[in-house]
Amino acid sequence: MRLQIFPFLAIAAALVAQTPTASTIRFEDATPVSGIQFTHSFGAEKLGSLLESTGAGCVWFDYNNDGLPDLYVTNGRPLEAGIHPYPLKKMPAELPHNHLYRNDGHGKFTDVTETAGVAANIYGMAAIAADFDNDGFVDLFVTGYGKAILFHNRGDGTFEDVTEKAGIKVDGWSIGSAWLDYDRDGCVDLFVGRYVKFDPKYRAFYPADNYPGPLDYEANTNRLYHNNCNGTFTDVTDKSGIGAYKGRTMGATAADFDGDGYPDIYVANDKTENFLFRNKHDGTFEEIAEEAGVAYGQNGESTSAMGPIFADIDGDGRMDLWVTDSKYNRLMRNNGKKQFDDIGAVSGIAPQTAQYVSWGSGIYDFDNDGLLDILTFHGGLIHLVPEEHSVFRGLGGGKFSDVSRTAGAVLDVKTVARGSCFADYDNDGRVDAFLVNLGAPATLIHNTSTNTGHWIALQLKGTKSNRDGIGAAVEVVAAGRKQIAQRVAGSSYLSQDDGRLHFGFGAASLIEKITIQWPSGRTQVLENVAVDRVLTVEEPK
Repeated sequence: MRLQIFPFLAIAAALVAQTPTASTIRFEDATPVSGIQFTHSFGAEKLGSLLESTGAGCVWFDYNNDGLPDLYVTNGRPLEAGIHPYPLKKMPAELPHNHLYRNDGHGKFTDVTETAGVAANIYGMAAIAADFDNDGFVDLFVTGYGKAILFHNRGDGTFEDVTEKAGIKVDGWSIGSAWLDYDRDGCVDLFVGRYVKFDPKYRAFYPADNYPGPLDYEANTNRLYHNNCNGTFTDVTDKSGIGAYKGRTMGATAADFDGDGYPDIYVANDKTENFLFRNKHDGTFEEIAEEAGVAYGQNGESTSAMGPIFADIDGDGRMDLWVTDSKYNRLMRNNGKKQFDDIGAVSGIAPQTAQYVSWGSGIYDFDNDGLLDILTFHGGLIHLVPEEHSVFRGLGGGKFSDVSRTAGAVLDVKTVARGSCFADYDNDGRVDAFLVNLGAPATLIHNTSTNTGHWIALQLKGTKSNRDGIGAAVEVVAAGRKQIAQRVAGSSYLSQDDGRLHFGFGAASLIEKITIQWPSGRTQVLENVAVDRVLTVEEPK
């Protein structure tokens, strides 16, 4: 029997859900008790090149299908002679490498890198995960300097390197990347960002710069690989139109910003105008960043853009865009006309973050009050300058309040942040984070917010669509208020969050309706759904 709500009660409930409650956003350092002991290496005695300063990222993904998100972290390493201006005086007995940490539950993790076979043994940069062959097990793609690797999940706790067999050949310096099903054929395709044509022998720079910057090296093209649905990929970079554009990619993400049902690609470039590749539905893309208002910084210049995230930040049902930067972080409202309006200054965020260099970040309802919040991490750009970190509590309508200094001592600890990834790793309904710090120990950040509201996390499983449901658009209605989200695979800086879609509802204790637009074109509706749980939803066959 469907629940009936009188109109005046529905209006009152909606007002309660939209009004920030007395919740308090709080985080704590859970690293010491977690079993995660990861220290990032840039491979040298001291910071001396663009390669070393770029850092690394991470991805949460459930590689063993036990319902607990596991953590994969990339790492740098010492390279051959001549690449590091300040090489290590003594090589370590065991070279630094990437790590996979199995989530054992109750906040505990075990390092299973060796048994899983995913150390990678490259100068690692970014990691993204998706079930590219739809066999029921999530696979892993790792970018790095000189090489990128596609690991196939065997389903027994181990992975195999299938890069060559799959037809993935990425030379140069690959960096932030994303999975997307751009042609909606049920198999996820792969967008690979590439940074600059790095020349380790080039040493000319001004002393104040410390080492040559991004403009001292040639720009590069990104790559797009079409999934052939048989375990192999075809390079369609030029055919798609993406190969016509050279940039200096840092972060990349893919989502349907214009509501036409097809995923688009946003690329955050370093000292080069950013790209917005709009999907034309015929296997090609058009670059529209300038006319869309998302190509340049707040003052119309090419900045050091880092990590992009698509999210409905102001609650109007459209995907807005957040981009971290070395100057003003950009918060851009989607006006529904294939254009964005920069609201960073009026939101309360840009003036507060201008003093920092911002890298990885996450946009989630950290206190489950029904409004999205932003947690972003900072650190020096060309020097190892540590900085504290920021969290902004959503007030609704694209407005935020800086609650950083009351959100826990872990955010007051100054680090040189780089990539970060987000997941509710203990399934308690509060979204947590993992932070990679340049040349230093990483931090597992546990969400301990108090007086939090109700929530749900949706685990999507495609049938005709790709198994992960990447590209699905979800609308949730509780207490008369609508929220939307899209399933993405790769966002922010060098990282990817847990694929489960998290929603907070404040006092609303029942979800009236969940509507899922699958990439296949199918629409699925669930009604009167209970809250405070992880719900797996399978696409109707």
